[in-house]
Amino acid sequence: MGLKSLLGKLFAKVVAKKIKAASRTAIANQNKVLQELIAGGANTSFGHKHNFSNIKTYEDFKANVPIHDYEDIKPYIEQMVKGEPDILWKGKPIYFAKTSGTTSGAKYIPISKESISNHINSARNALLCYIAETGNASFIDGKMIFLSGSPVLDTSDAIPTGRLSGISMHHVPDYLQRNRMPTWDTNCIEDWETKVDTICNETLKEDMTLISGIPSWVQMYFERLQEKTGGKKIKDIFPNFSLFVYGGVNYEPYRAKFESMIGKRIDSIELFPASEGFFAYQDSQTEKGMMLITDSGIFYEFIPADEFFNDNPTRLSLKDVEVGVNYALIVNNNAGLWGYSIGDTVKFVSKNPYRVIVSGRIKHYTSAFGEHVIAEEVEHALKVASEGEDIAVAEFSVAPQVNPQSGLPYHEWFIVFSKEPSDMDRFRLKIDKALQDKNIYYKDLIEGKILQPLVITSLKKDAFIELMKSRGKLGGQNKIPRLTNDREIADELSKYAL
Repeated sequence: MGLKSLLGKLFAKVVAKKIKAASRTAIANQNKVLQELIAGGANTSFGHKHNFSNIKTYEDFKANVPIHDYEDIKPYIEQMVKGEPDILWKGKPIYFAKTSGTTSGAKYIPISKESISNHINSARNALLCYIAETGNASFIDGKMIFLSGSPVLDTSDAIPTGRLSGISMHHVPDYLQRNRMPTWDTNCIEDWETKVDTICNETLKEDMTLISGIPSWVQMYFERLQEKTGGKKIKDIFPNFSLFVYGGVNYEPYRAKFESMIGKRIDSIELFPASEGFFAYQDSQTEKGMMLITDSGIFYEFIPADEFFNDNPTRLSLKDVEVGVNYALIVNNNAGLWGYSIGDTVKFVSKNPYRVIVSGRIKHYTSAFGEHVIAEEVEHALKVASEGEDIAVAEFSVAPQVNPQSGLPYHEWFIVFSKEPSDMDRFRLKIDKALQDKNIYYKDLIEGKILQPLVITSLKKDAFIELMKSRGKLGGQNKIPRLTNDREIADELSKYAL
């Protein structure tokens, strides 16, 4: 055991103990955060307009601060981009995290000197919780790779702007710099395919112990490594690779493919980061879900997902949530987001401590016939249908087919198989049955002969990569939604059908 890993184990015990103590006071943490946020926003343009000086309780807050999306706060953001202070939060942001928006074009999410620690320390704490629970700290002695966006920042306006993952690269602790991969110059490469090739060339000769990134892009990295080594398993390329850290999408649909490429099962840690904040991370290898971070400058609200589009939806604080209910996540943070809908839905799996799973996106669903199928349900159905089968799914997306050339409408599943089922019809009916068991509305539509069972369209190996490339969104944090409610993406994917 190296000195770094030895010190890491000692540090992990101390930090994990504090994290566990904080998890027991989650409601008190949230009450304190709300008061701190109100004080921090009181003398801003937003605070004056929304009567922050009169807000004492959460009920006062709800009465004065409506739910917002990006379009609602865009006028404030435009003032901040020009360098005007005290708009949404005291002072000026230190960065804007640039992220893609589906309706607003590029979005600019403020990061303040108060909020940056949430983004940086949360990922660290996830690793420390893992070390404290498992005793495995050996990965600290090897090289760690974080597949991320370019750290190059745009400084043409008053506030430096870049991708969140790139901004984070500017705050990697000194003690990790020598272990971090890829090199700075490689991380600055904008073209994703060139970047992945360069990363492969840099890392092939290194002792990689931890690999982190969105599963779809890590899969691309692994495939390139195998191409360069004549098909070697990742465990043979990196014998000491022991930990995979991911976020952005559910890992389960990728797990079988990853384990096949790696050649063994390894531990994994799920993270829930976004430009708007780092909300949760997997704190245990034995418990389901990710622990909500309640003491790091973010006050959470929750709207039952089936009420989200109502004129006056129910708004709940953490103390009133229930296990098993699908909620739209609303955040208020110490960078100036107020009643902000981030678009994700979560479901609590535990309240002691508060642990969540990400169940989908509030606008990513399939409900052309009133079934409201969400990501959690399709991922579950695919997992159930694949159990005990020699099948590997690399990627998939689901869309409705409302006007088929013949027969009843159906859900169309676009799937890239790494290993196809021997009986495709049997496999699709297994998925359909599992989805019916999970979603009663879908079951009623099938039994009522409104829909026919789902149809699978097999796609070429690189279909999703080619689609992202055609859209100029290859790499980084970009991904194709698992569910859509129209045919825009489906019609593009159809071009890659086998």
